[in-house]
Formats: sequence, C-alpha cells, structure tokens
Amino acid sequence: MAKYILKRVGLMFVTLWVVATITFCLINSVPGDPIGSKAKVLPPEAQKAIRHKYKLDQPAYVRYGDYLKNLVTGDLGESIIYPGKTVNVMIKKELPVSARLGLQTVLFALIVGLSLGILAAFKRNTWVDYLVILIAIAGVSIPGFVMAILLQFALGGKYGLPTVGWESNTYFFTAFKYTLLPMLAMSFGQIASNARYMKTSVLDVINKDYILTAKAKGVAKIPLTIKHILRNALLPVITILGPRIAMVITGSLVIEQLFAIPGIGREVVNAIGNRDYTVIMSMTVFISFLFIVSLLVVDIAYVLIDPRIKFDGTKND
Repeated sequence: MAKYILKRVGLMFVTLWVVATITFCLINSVPGDPIGSKAKVLPPEAQKAIRHKYKLDQPAYVRYGDYLKNLVTGDLGESIIYPGKTVNVMIKKELPVSARLGLQTVLFALIVGLSLGILAAFKRNTWVDYLVILIAIAGVSIPGFVMAILLQFALGGKYGLPTVGWESNTYFFTAFKYTLLPMLAMSFGQIASNARYMKTSVLDVINKDYILTAKAKGVAKIPLTIKHILRNALLPVITILGPRIAMVITGSLVIEQLFAIPGIGREVVNAIGNRDYTVIMSMTVFISFLFIVSLLVVDIAYVLIDPRIKFDGTKND
C-alpha cells in the first residue's frame, strides 16, 4: 500500500508540473498583458515600473522559472490587479466559503440521488422508476446556471430566502438560508447523475450469482440489501464522487457569480475578466491539486469498501 501511494504521489507532482506548464504557456500566449489596459492613464515611467515589479518585462523562460520556484515553496504569488493581495490569502479566505457550499451540495445530492436510484431499482417499471428517469433527464438537460436563475425567480425573496448574498459571521443554521438556493441549483444535476448511476449499479448487482445464492440460503431482505447489494453497488458512485467533491469545493464558477458568493469560483471569474495572470495560473494549479488528490482518495476508498480489490489493480474473486 505504501509503495502504491508513493508512486501515485510522484505521478501527482508530474501531473501538476504538466498542468502548470500548459497553463503558463496558454496565459502567456495571449496578446498583451494585464497592465496594458489598466495603466494607460499612467505616465510611461510608472507603467515601466509596474511591469518591472511583476517581471512582465522579462523573457518568458525567466518568468517560468520563477513561477515554478514559487510553486515549489508554496508561494502562489501576488495579484497583479490588486497589489498586496496574495493568492495564498485569497484561498485561505474564500476556500471555507466554497467548501461549505460544496460539501452541503455533495452531501444533499448524495443522499437524495442514491435514495432515488435505490428506489428506482427495486421499483423497476413502476411510477417511481419513471419519475426517477424524468428527474435524470431533466438534470442532464438543464444547466446549473439556468436552474439557478429559475430558483432565483421562483423562490428568491420569498420564505426568507435571499436572492443573492452571503453571511458567514452568523451561526451555521442562521446562515443556511444563504446557501439553500445555490445548493439546490448545484445539486440538481448531481442528484440526477447519482440516481442514474446507483440504479444501474444496483440492477447489475442484483443479477449476480452471489446474490441469488444468498437468497437461496435464506438471508433476510434487509441484511441482503445493505451488506451485499448496496455495498457492492456503491463502487461506481464512488468513482465519480471524489473528483466531484474536489471540483465543487473549489467553487462553481457561474453559480457563485450569480448568487454573489465570495468563494473560489467567483475569484477565478474575476481574475479571468481582469486578465490577472498570477491568480489564474495559481488557482488552476490549486484546483488541479485537489482534483488529483481526490482521485487517490477514491482509489484507497475502493479497497476499504471492497477488500477483494488490490492496489495493483487486480481483484480477487
């Protein structure tokens, strides 16, 4: 196990280097720089001083070397548009907001989606099954930002639910009303996906020989469902759960912008609009890091749920 984890960690750093390199090349291939349109009102000497401060007057290979060196030391750099505001401080301040909203969304979508999928599998070809199919189709067809706008129009300002805004300095349940609409908008597609995966997985497990054998031995319905069917049916769901948690925690770009939530997603959107090179590159690497770590956690979770799976990728019968 230790050898496998060390190998994956090594591949993780290689992947992060590739992501950082590609991001740097793409950002620096865009014509102009973030100072150009912002500093037209400044004297040429001031523009030159600003470019020198952020090394925009240096060759690309010099900036690339400094960029990698800072990443290795954990320094994600300073915003070009907002001097003195570092990316490390942005993450420290805004990640808890995105993490709270993201974890609520994943947990809600997991509970509702898995429940619907299990019901649809055990109530196949009934109205319950058809209702879950309808929800799955709607969840795939309606983008999250469209659902967000519909929820704002239908429920915003009603029942004490704010249309936009965020309050993090109150008690958890008091601030819950600010998270409800964005959570519903972000979770709708996930609920549909979880229900679809869970239904397919449960139906596949039900037809396995060991389930038929357990039934023949007289295993009670509830232990059979929990211990044999659901435990084995969870593996496909876990495959998509890890990366989904990583992406949701780092913020939904459009949803956070629509609901004016001060999280990672809105910060990335603002950085793109301002062409803030440092923030864009560092946030991309940070999000990639969380995504890659989530994949490793998923692989470890496989073994914990199904001991037949080995870390070398094989499976014992």
